[in-house]
Amino acid sequence: MPITSFEGKTAFITGGASGIGLGIAKVLVARGAKVVLADLRQDHIDKALGEFAGGGQSNAVSALQLDVTNREAYREAARKMEQDFGGIDILVNNAGVGLEGPLLEATYADYDFGFGVNVGGVINGFTEFLPQMVAHKRGGHIVSTASLAAEVVMPAQMAIYASSKAAVCHFCEAVKPELAEHGIGVSILLPGPVKSNIHETQSNRPKHLLEGSGFKASEEKLSRRIVGDNWMEPEHVGNLVADGILNDTTYVITHGFYKDGMRARAEAVLAATPDQKEEAPDFGQFREE
Repeated sequence: MPITSFEGKTAFITGGASGIGLGIAKVLVARGAKVVLADLRQDHIDKALGEFAGGGQSNAVSALQLDVTNREAYREAARKMEQDFGGIDILVNNAGVGLEGPLLEATYADYDFGFGVNVGGVINGFTEFLPQMVAHKRGGHIVSTASLAAEVVMPAQMAIYASSKAAVCHFCEAVKPELAEHGIGVSILLPGPVKSNIHETQSNRPKHLLEGSGFKASEEKLSRRIVGDNWMEPEHVGNLVADGILNDTTYVITHGFYKDGMRARAEAVLAATPDQKEEAPDFGQFREE
């Protein structure tokens, strides 16, 4: 069944120990859910758990270290959720990397890192948790973090990031109708500037994808970025996401400053589209009866 209340629900949040993920976690706990913080960084986990200590919230929060690109580790995490909680009700595919650098200096290491986390992490979440969410027949909800960068034409140095986030959007849009048949809602979070640690890209790279990177200099510069005071607070995003889950909102969008760019891109595609009224293909014919 669709989520109508967070009381008694269990949420699994990747990238959950800082930034947007932690903001979502705080809101869901405040609204009655149990939350599991899954994060690559043990230092972030330790700090996050400390923020929940006291106030009667520590019993509602647990954590585990997880590299979302590691499929065996992800599978084990899903088994643990089944064992400890009888399966989860809410999956938040939030872990991501803010990869950027000169296009002509990009290497396979940069493509593998960007797509491996931003797309692969989401796919691994769907693959490992969907079977149990369908099997326990409680319904549920899946939120995946994309970016407003996915919906506009970005500069070349953002190509890997923007295209990986666009893939998340298109995947979630495509699977939403079928998952609705199982009572599982799907939302896509499209954030703009939010106070987070996404700029710590270099610290989150595995060694084998750091050594061959062409983005070392740009990522070093990015790591020194000062987060603006006018950037959105993570808990504000958390409230938007929580409301989006309850309303089964497809697109949860934090900022409106890209609206003209989004419109221009859509209009350019429409302008290039022929006016002929050909009969649309029936993609349903490929489904098993």
